[in-house]
Amino acid sequence: MSMLISDPTILGGTLVFAGTRVPVRSLFDYLVAGDSTKDFIDDFPTVSFEQVRHVLQSAEVAIEKMAA
Repeated sequence: MSMLISDPTILGGTLVFAGTRVPVRSLFDYLVAGDSTKDFIDDFPTVSFEQVRHVLQSAEVAIEKMAA
């Protein structure tokens, strides 16, 4: 099962955590605001820690590729 989905019938195709209507962008908004991943998961209990970890690891890989 995919950790993230983009479906035109869910929030107009916004990238969301699979099985939820929570936009991935919300995680980054929380982190930029100084909140922790725990705060995010507490506020969005339909999102799993594994999904959050997947997004952060994917972002890390993308940044490393850009820097190479």
